Order: sequence, then structure tokens, then C-alpha cells
Amino acid sequence: MDKLMRSLAAADIVAALNIDTPVKLSRRDFVKATGLAGGGLMLAIGLPAGGRRALAQQTEDKVPYPPAAFIRIAPDDTVTVLINKLEFGQGVFTSMAMLIADELDCRWSKVRAEHAPTAQVYAHPGFGIQMTGGSQSITSSWQQFRRIGASARLMLIQAAAQKWGAPIARLDTKDSTVVEIGGQRRRASYGTLAEAAMKLPAPTRVGIKADPRDFTLIGRPTRRIDARGKVDGSAKFGIDHRLPGLRTALVARPPVFGGKVAKFTADKARAIRGVEAVVPVQVDRGGSGVAVIANGFWPAKQGRDALEIEWTLPAGPTTSEQLAQYRQLAQQPGLPARADGDVDALAAAAKTITAEFEFPYLAHAPMEPLNATIDLKADKLTIWCGSQFQTFDHLLAAQAAELKPEQVELITTFAGGGFGRRAAPTSDYVVEAVRVAKAMKQAGIDAPLQVIWTREDDIRGGYYRPAHVHRVLIGTDAKGMPVAWQHTIVGQSIIKGTPFEKSMMKDGVDATTTEGVVDTPYRLPNLRVGVHHPEVNVPVLWWRSVGNTHTAFVMETLIDELAAAAKQDPIAYRLALLDAKHTRHRAVLNLVRDKSGWGGPLPKGRARGVAVHESFGSVVSHVVEVSVDGNDIRVHRVTSAIDCGTAVNPLGVDAQVQSAMVYGLTAALYGKITLNKGRVEQGNFHDYPPLRIDAMPEISVHIVPSTAAPTGVGEPGTPPIAPAVANAVAALTGKRLRKLPFDLAGA
Repeated sequence: MDKLMRSLAAADIVAALNIDTPVKLSRRDFVKATGLAGGGLMLAIGLPAGGRRALAQQTEDKVPYPPAAFIRIAPDDTVTVLINKLEFGQGVFTSMAMLIADELDCRWSKVRAEHAPTAQVYAHPGFGIQMTGGSQSITSSWQQFRRIGASARLMLIQAAAQKWGAPIARLDTKDSTVVEIGGQRRRASYGTLAEAAMKLPAPTRVGIKADPRDFTLIGRPTRRIDARGKVDGSAKFGIDHRLPGLRTALVARPPVFGGKVAKFTADKARAIRGVEAVVPVQVDRGGSGVAVIANGFWPAKQGRDALEIEWTLPAGPTTSEQLAQYRQLAQQPGLPARADGDVDALAAAAKTITAEFEFPYLAHAPMEPLNATIDLKADKLTIWCGSQFQTFDHLLAAQAAELKPEQVELITTFAGGGFGRRAAPTSDYVVEAVRVAKAMKQAGIDAPLQVIWTREDDIRGGYYRPAHVHRVLIGTDAKGMPVAWQHTIVGQSIIKGTPFEKSMMKDGVDATTTEGVVDTPYRLPNLRVGVHHPEVNVPVLWWRSVGNTHTAFVMETLIDELAAAAKQDPIAYRLALLDAKHTRHRAVLNLVRDKSGWGGPLPKGRARGVAVHESFGSVVSHVVEVSVDGNDIRVHRVTSAIDCGTAVNPLGVDAQVQSAMVYGLTAALYGKITLNKGRVEQGNFHDYPPLRIDAMPEISVHIVPSTAAPTGVGEPGTPPIAPAVANAVAALTGKRLRKLPFDLAGA
């Protein structure tokens, strides 16, 4: 998905959102937004400058960002970095601050991080919108944030040179201090120079460190800036936000997506102590619901539970019927996504394999359910939420409030996970919260409001990883090598109807559906890929690793099956089948083979399995050890290897690979959303369970050394884990698993 997102045009997004122009701030407004007006000292910096000892890549660019955007230096030398992404567990407060701090030569113990305000200056450099997703945070900030730090450093040196009347060439920086080399050997801390540095023009020609040996922070395992606050409870998430007089609202939403309230009776709800209003409200997908507003969460929930509602409901799918329809569609070629070679090659194959795979809908199920806090005034709207899509949420909230974008302030808070759910292009939960706030005002309550989704609301509330069916026909030669591969995928498009459609759909094919197949690293002659995108009344969205969640499973289990049929070692077979240019896949496979003890002895009743996959620019391989007890699969050990280019914070990379593995293993063992006539049948962690601590395997993560630019880390660990487990089960039992979540009894 990362390759596809690079093609996004801000103009297309703006047009699709039906807005006149992206939000722009005047210098005065910008100063207010960034906190300079409140006494913080901001460095006037320009982005595409550079700046350091190694000037191998000097650049001279127009400065597209206003000053005082990303760094605040206090008199006590504290450096606060404003992070333009959402911190929701992936560690960007630390890794992105490291990029600036390394070039700035500041003392790490003095570095802090805060969420940046919502403004166009903080847009993703390539996409034109402020957002967090696609495992792009470090990738997109690698040059940008280092240049910010380098520019700030140079300005501090210039301020010291003016103060001392010394030549710049005689000055250097170290440990948050400008030092004079030779001469009087004077020293000045950053805090004493920041005010003067702020008044200087931003440099337009500076370089950044070209030799990784000059890095002081990048590449070193670094503990997280936000860890202490999250351990002691001082860190505030969106759901923690409180305002004087705050009311709480819960919304009764239709049990089938797009349903409407026919009529409702609220007498019992209003009788609950603490309930102050019961109001109808528009919800996502053109539906309607009822909001219960109270002086706290519990009376709001009790009030909602007491509502009596009659619904007018549209038709919705039943899972078994839907999958049967998908299987029928998979028998037909579909829209062409890739067509190489001879269409008749399959008929000439020495041996053929036919395989069909099923994947269910999946909910995101973050630990912190959706929520937004709204303070709506006649001419001002302030929103607090853990937003992944600040630009969308800000602009669509303004539309819902019937205010100008400049009258709306969206404040990004910590979020307890998201995995894509907080990045809905419809901004559904934010827009809904604004609508509830408007209805509350009309009911005569003038107060701030927090709209909270319960866990059940979150799991039943929509925007799922789509369900899919794959049908694959493979022909091999006498040596077991593929000579033909025909692949049909059936699943809803997550892009159609969104602002991304123009850039990410071609000839009716959603490219996120086919990623991981059409760009396979394996030499697969006569490859044909077709796609069907049925229309279903279930809202769908990207989910951690997007299309790779299902395509990696199909590709890696089938490659493993081919290796077994050819009586070859699974890793050796993959290495032989890889296209020569895919050196990173080779490096990862070799590393994971060495670190896992591949081929060595195992305890009785265990087997190993392997899978490798590239997504978001990174290559990950897992080797797993499993055992089977009846219908239960136990994963005992996972050895992982990743090539993600330069590992800015190896501790963060390790944590993200583990996290992604657990997320993917959860889906493989347990994850499914099923529907009965459009009604979601799951609701909480008892029937949509995560991996529990007692089922957590032993895991070790190994990073391929690299000096290349960083690539994605948050998602690439998810796709290979399910196929690795399935391949181990096949090695142990002879059963090929083609349906998720795993069901040995039905295999």
C-alpha cells in the first residue's frame, strides 16, 4: 500500500472532500497554534535545509513551511519536538524525536515530544494531508525531520557566532551546547541562544549527516519518551480528557448498517438518574440513531439500554451465504489485474494444484474504543481525539458543525491503538460526535460533550477488513517448479468511493486487494490475476497491513506446498524461486534460518514452518515452532527477521515486529466477524478474543544490518505469521489450512 499511497495527490483529496482549500494558518494563528504565544521559545526553522559536518548532499530549496513549526527550546535547554503523527503505541514520539535530536546534537535526556496541532504545515511530505498510516511515519520523516534538526543546529551556531564575533567555521555543537574550537573556547547552551537564533532567517542550503558513523542516536536502542507517563497514568488518552461541566453521550446505532429509526420511546431512559437528554441523531452511512446524554458514562449507558427503538433496516448479508456467492464468483476470471505469458500454459503442466481460500471480516478492536470530546460554541469548535487522519477529521468536522475550517481546532491526543480504524476517510466517529453535540445544544444543554463507543459499539460499529475468497490454479513442471499461475480474488474494495479512488484504483481494480500477488518476488511464469469487487452492505477499511493480510497467506502457503511436492527444503525452495533482484528477501531468509536453528532437532510433537513477505517497503520472515493437540494449535516459539533499512530505534523495531506478529497470530487463531442478515454477531473480547498472555510464544527479533533509508515497521510483521503457522501445521499433520481462523477439524 505504501507504493500506491505515494501517488496520492492533495488536489484529488481536497476535491473529493468537497472543500475549497486545505487549511492555511497566518503567522499569527500559527504562533498561537504552536504555543509560542504562551511563552514557549520556538526556533524559526525551514524544512528542506540540511546541515552538518558531512555536506555530501547539499540541497537548496524553497522553504515550504512557516517558521516555528517543529522545535521548541526552553531556557533550561529542554527541547520539545512537535510530532505531526499520531502516537498510538507505535513509538513515533521517540523515533521521530531521535531524527531531530541526532542532527541537532542535543542531550537526549532533555528531549520531550508533543503532538503537533492540526495545520497544513504538518502534512505528510508526499501526500499533502496530515495523517498517520501505511507504516510511513519514519519513512516520510527520514529526510524531513533530520533537515529540521540540522537547520536548527546551524541557526544556533549562527547566533553564537554573532554573539561572540567569531567565525562560524570555528564553532561546533555537542550535548546541547555550541562550543568554540580554538580561540577563547567559549561555550553557550542552546537555551541561552534560542531567542537570538529564532530571529535569524532559516537556512536554505545545508546538508545532513551522510555517514551513519556520525549518528549519535539513530541506530541505538532507545527507551521510549512516553513510557513513564503511560506507566504512572499521567499520560492522557482521548478517553481521559475532561472539561468543566462535561457531559457524556452514548449512541444507539442501527443493528444493520444504514438502518434508520422508525420510532423510539425514551421514557424509561429519561427516568434514569443523571440522564439529561435523549435526542435523534444522524449516524454513518446515511443511517440514524438515538443519543443518550448524561452527566457520566454509566447513566448514559443505562439510559441507552432502556431505550425502546423500532428500526427500518436495509438488507444485509449472512456470512455463509455471502461466502458461497464469493466462491461462485471465484470460478470466473474477474477484472484483469495482471496478465503475463500464455493463457494455455496450465494445460501443458506436468502437475496441477487447485486451492481455494476463505478469509472472514476482521474488526480492528483497539484497546481504547473510539471516542471524541467536543466543545462546540456558536463560532468555535474544539475537538480532542486520537486522530489518524487529522486533515480529514478537521475538515469534515467543520462541515458537520457548519463552521469554517479556521473556526475549528482539532487537538490530537494519545490513542490506545487504532490499526487503521481511526483513519476512516468518512471521519465517522468524529462527525457523529459533532452531530450529537449540535443536537445537545438544540436540546438546551450548553456544555462540552464526550461521545464514547463501548467495546460492543466498536466491534459492531463497522469498518472491517473485508472478507475474501481466493481461487488459485497452479501448474508445475516435472521438477516441481511453477510454469503457470492463475489467481482470482473476490472481496470488497476499500478504496472505491473514497478520496483515494482516483489514485488507487485502475480499470476497476482496487490495488490494495492485489498487493502481495501482482508484485510477487517469485518467478511465476504465465501469471494471471483477476479480481471481483462485489457490493455488500458492510463498511470496509484498511486493517493492519491491508491487502497483505490475505495475499501473503495464499502466496506463502502455496509456495510451501510446492516445495513439499518437489521434496525440497522450504527455505531452499524459496531462495531458488526468488527473482535475482530480491536480495533483501534472501538476506532475511538466511538470517532467520540461522537464528531459528532451522533443520535442527525439535521436541517430540513439534514442527517448524516458515514464511517471508514484503510489505510497506520492508521484508519480514517468521520461523515458528508449533504443536497440535486435537483441534488446538499451540505456537511455542517465533524467530523473526526484518530488513527495514536503517533501524532508527532498534528497540522500537523489535517491539513493532512483536506487536504485528501478535496481531496477525490473533487473527489466525481466533479472528472472525460473522453476520446474520446484516447483524454483527460478535461484540467483545469473549467472542472476539485477542491472544492471551498464556498463549504468547517465545519470540526473538533479528534486524538485517543496513544503512539504506528506513522502510515501514508497524505493519510488515503481520502478514507472514499466519502462513508460517499454517506451514508448520502442514509439516506436522499433513493438513493444508486454507481457511482462517484455523480449524483443524474442518481442514
